[in-house]
Amino acid sequence: MFKSKLQQYFIAGLLVWLPLVITVWVLMWLLGMLDGIFVSILATIEAVVPGLTGMAQAVMKIPGIGVLALGLLILLTGTLAANIVGQWWIRQWDALMARIPVVRSIYSSVKQVSDTLFSGSGKAFSKALLVQYPRHGSWTVAFLTGHPGGEVARHLPGAHVSVYVPTTPNPTSGFFLMMARDDVIELDMTVDEALKYIISMGVVVPPEHVGNLSRKGAMAGKPLPQAAQAPAAAPAAPPAHPEKTD
Repeated sequence: MFKSKLQQYFIAGLLVWLPLVITVWVLMWLLGMLDGIFVSILATIEAVVPGLTGMAQAVMKIPGIGVLALGLLILLTGTLAANIVGQWWIRQWDALMARIPVVRSIYSSVKQVSDTLFSGSGKAFSKALLVQYPRHGSWTVAFLTGHPGGEVARHLPGAHVSVYVPTTPNPTSGFFLMMARDDVIELDMTVDEALKYIISMGVVVPPEHVGNLSRKGAMAGKPLPQAAQAPAAAPAAPPAHPEKTD
C-alpha cells in the first residue's frame, strides 16, 4: 500500500516538473543556437575590421545577445518591408537569388512555403480534417493545405484536396497527399486544438464544440462518404445446377 502511494506521488510530481524542465531545456537550446549564430557573425566582422576586436569580445560575453540581436533584425526588416522602398529592395534581392543556379531552387521553395504559412492571406492549415491513412479503416488527423492545380489536377478524376498528414510527436515532418474531396471529413476543431491532439499522441483530447457535434464532409457538408463505410454484404450466388421442377 505504501509503495503504491509512493509511486503515485512520484508520478504526480514528475508530471508537474517534466513540462517545465523540457520547456526550459528547449529555450536554453534555442538561446545557445542563436547566440552561436550571432557570435559567428561577430567573428566574421572582426576578421574584416580588426579594430572592433575589443568591442566584439565584450559583446560576445553578454548572455542572450543573440536573441536580442535577431529580434531587432527581424523587426527592422519587417519595418523596411512594410513600405514601398523596402518592397523594391526585397524584389531586387529575390531577383538576385533567382540568378544563382543552386540557391534559386532552395530559396524559391522556402519562400513560397513561408509566404503561404505566415502571410495574412494564406490559407495553409486552414482546416483540420479526418482522413483514412495509411490504409483503409485507419484514421488520422490531417490539415487542409489547398487544392491540386496545373498538370496534376488534369490527371486527377473528380474534385480533390491537398492535405498534410503530420507525424507525432513532431508535426514538422509528415506526408503530403492528394485525396478525393468526398473521402475527407472536416473536423469541428481549430488548427491549434488539432496540433495539440497530434503532439500529445491523442492524450489531450480537444473539447466538443456545442451546436455542431455532427461530423461533416469537408467543403461539401456531406456525411461520412460511402467509400469509408463498411461494404454491404454481397448477394448469395445462385446454385451452379438448379433443380428441375416437374
